[in-house]
Amino acid sequence: MFLALKEMRYSKLRFGLIIGMMVLIAYVVFMLSGLARGLAEEFKKGVEDWQAEEIVLSDEANKTLTASQLTRGNIDDVQSSTKAPIGLYSGAIKGTQQDITVFGSTKQAFLLPKLTQGENFKNKNDIIISQNLADTGYQVGDKINIGQYEEDLTITGIFPESYYTVSPVVYTDLETWTSLKFGDQPFASDEEKPINAIATEEKVTQVENEEDLDLLTTPELIENIPGYSAQNLTLDAMIYFLFVTATAVIGIFMYVITLQKNAIFGVMKAQGIQNWFIAKSIIAQSFVIGILGTGVAMILAYLTSLVLPTAMPFAIIWSQWLLYSFVLVSVAIIGGLFSIRSVAKVDPITAIGG
Repeated sequence: MFLALKEMRYSKLRFGLIIGMMVLIAYVVFMLSGLARGLAEEFKKGVEDWQAEEIVLSDEANKTLTASQLTRGNIDDVQSSTKAPIGLYSGAIKGTQQDITVFGSTKQAFLLPKLTQGENFKNKNDIIISQNLADTGYQVGDKINIGQYEEDLTITGIFPESYYTVSPVVYTDLETWTSLKFGDQPFASDEEKPINAIATEEKVTQVENEEDLDLLTTPELIENIPGYSAQNLTLDAMIYFLFVTATAVIGIFMYVITLQKNAIFGVMKAQGIQNWFIAKSIIAQSFVIGILGTGVAMILAYLTSLVLPTAMPFAIIWSQWLLYSFVLVSVAIIGGLFSIRSVAKVDPITAIGG
């Protein structure tokens, strides 16, 4: 390590360039990771907030909440200690054209979020909204209109930030939700009124009409949100590709530096210094490059996250950033290993011109 640090201090510009490259690559990794996790959170947070054990969809829905078509009558087909119907409607607020997701359920449903302001919906056309929607200019007592629904909806409460497919979440009762989505469409009875899913707080003990219903866990439902898996795979693939790029960049730089030092290595070998001692110095230099590059990049990425616009989804998962840091330092060391073979091939007599 002493030899490695002494050489790095002597060749500040050369190793500064390598560390600079490492900083740039690691910075992109952390920023992509933050954006990927931020987007993922805004896709699924609304579903995770339910804290449901299982979700029941219609069998032909292909495990997708939006495509599921059940009726309130199906609630009795599901045997569980605590269950709640879920209606899903995606629309926009008139005037501002703010996209939102409206979930309809019962007033005492276990999946309703805890309020930070106001009170839960009690009457028809009462709604509660997420904090991220309130931050766009709404407060308790305001009246809004959604989609083609002509009646005013009154905001009675606000709950913590929540998203579903990157749009703020709103909750209301089933009657209001049915009117929002289906307007004046008549139904033969309340049992025939549609819903999208049934969430259960505990495991389902029995399902009647099992061939028509599909039981999913919360992670399974999230994985089948349209676009969720494809988006995550794309961004994760970009991050993995950057790991390969970091390995190649560090490997090429260290290899070129090693070739430039053949004469020095030849002298060292002629003095009886073993190959493993020189190899240890190269690995130590790669380790220092990885640590410094990753550390500076992590600080820069964190500072960048503080000034990003609130509309940009960005989430820091420290455990994941630490894992990526470990991988980046590892690939830097792997890159340095490519040069060790060339060190072993150095002939002392040839290298010093004998």
